[in-house]
Amino acid sequence: MVDAEFNFFQQWYPLSPVEDLDPEQPTSVTLLNQRLVIWKPPAAPEYCVFLDYCPHRLAPLSEGRIDPQTGQLMCSYHGWQFDAQGTCRWIPQAASPDVVTKNEAGFCVKRLPTQQMNGLLWVWADANTPEMANSKPLPLSPQIDRSQGFVWSSMVRELAYDWQTLVENVADPAHVPFAHHGVQGDRDRAKPLLITIEHSTATRIEAETEGNFPAQITFEPPCRLEYAIQFGGGRQVGLVTYCIPVAPGKSRIVAQFPRNFATGFQRLIPRWWEHIKIRNAVLDGDMVLLHLQEHYLQDSSSNSTWKAAYKLPTSADRLVIEFRHWFDRYCQGRIPWPGSPAQATVPLSREALLDRYQQHTLICHSCRRALAIIHRLQWGLLGYFAIAVAIAAQLPDPLRLRLGLPLAISALLGLGLYTWLKLWLEPQFYFVDYVHARK
Repeated sequence: MVDAEFNFFQQWYPLSPVEDLDPEQPTSVTLLNQRLVIWKPPAAPEYCVFLDYCPHRLAPLSEGRIDPQTGQLMCSYHGWQFDAQGTCRWIPQAASPDVVTKNEAGFCVKRLPTQQMNGLLWVWADANTPEMANSKPLPLSPQIDRSQGFVWSSMVRELAYDWQTLVENVADPAHVPFAHHGVQGDRDRAKPLLITIEHSTATRIEAETEGNFPAQITFEPPCRLEYAIQFGGGRQVGLVTYCIPVAPGKSRIVAQFPRNFATGFQRLIPRWWEHIKIRNAVLDGDMVLLHLQEHYLQDSSSNSTWKAAYKLPTSADRLVIEFRHWFDRYCQGRIPWPGSPAQATVPLSREALLDRYQQHTLICHSCRRALAIIHRLQWGLLGYFAIAVAIAAQLPDPLRLRLGLPLAISALLGLGLYTWLKLWLEPQFYFVDYVHARK
């Protein structure tokens, strides 16, 4: 008996935390090798998601704009406009409005079903089955629930490796003490890890780990993979990841980090600081390893399967094995990417792999805003330094010690702060090389 193939398209995926989206301009995003455009009509409470091409000449609507008079999405190529349902409402080149009304069905843009829940924008990946979308629940985490005392933060980043590599990595807690030593782990305290598979079907895999801080791990295909870690006394911390298949060799992680204790710290630590000091550092620690691991597996798969290429002798590998069996059984070990066929990836440079600016800063509202403030502060500090030094130099001799010296000292302190911003803080938003041998 052949198992029914898992349908990657008739599923709900979170594209982004809502707080990271810009309501004033369209946003481009890729899901399952399909380019999508996210935009928000000014009067609407929620975002819309369309396939990212204009029916006129296939120009990308993500390069368009939201018309301030009509509130509709305008294609920047010839000015065609579309309402929230994807219906074409105006063609500037049409001599008569009948051209639009008589061809409404043929001129529309495909809209995908969407929902906003738990602070995320969700999209149904198949534009042709909206009725099925209405009947299928979102893969929500029970830990993202303020009524149960949880608070959480969020993170999104594009990754330079495939969806199955991302799922396999998140399903492997044994790598944390080594790949994330000094950030979230300690290699000197690593020890054997017992993982038990409690439940495994086409729609759900559940596992448990033993130890001082036992964890329940849940994989709800195709994207939700989460940990609920118990600290005793009812205290719980979680890792809720949504692993998004973007294109061959590319994925996106949308993550939420809930806990039900020390909730006051949530308001004290800026989101952007958490991203540059912890979240991006964790993903950097995996990036080169997983990109090259995937490349080596592709090379070996021409002659063997993952079962032959990998050596998985311990209980710590149990969930990885279970996921790989699930992927083979229900997906035939592949994602049915639309469009051009998947090709073997070429290893990227470290600068491209660890490019925080393109992979995260540009799509994170908190980090974009923080970086803009840092740039303004730098100009302000340079301006203050020049003005303060000029004033101190022009002071008469009796005032140079009393006023000129404090001005010169403050100017030097400002220059020191500028140097710290320019040489240490600003690069955190662009590129930080992660060398495991130096950790």
